[in-house]
Amino acid sequence: VQLQAFGGGLVQAGGSLRLSCAASGRTFSTLHMGWFRQAPGKEREFVAGIRWSGGTADYANSVKGRFTISRDNAKNTVYLQMNSLKPEDTATYYCAAEAGDSWRPIKSYEYDYWGQGTQVTVSS
Repeated sequence: VQLQAFGGGLVQAGGSLRLSCAASGRTFSTLHMGWFRQAPGKEREFVAGIRWSGGTADYANSVKGRFTISRDNAKNTVYLQMNSLKPEDTATYYCAAEAGDSWRPIKSYEYDYWGQGTQVTVSS
């Protein structure tokens, strides 16, 4: 599975961005998808995850109510809509795919495939 993330950029605090992650190489609709982020000097952390069907999503407490994960299985793409951005959201954002039957969205080691990352910078 190849994952290509894009949509990052520089935005002012309070602004919005939408990240996209396009998948290829395997039936996308069978994959659970997730977004993680890593800021300089910090560990990679879970942001949001969504089941293969799109019916269930999970979020880190720090982004609940501001970020929304969604997917379009017809377009082999998962999205992360980020609103009310804060400087502490600044990080490299990675999309990831989990191929197993069970859905464990929070742990990075559960994911089998990773994209290359896209930088999000939020200025104060």
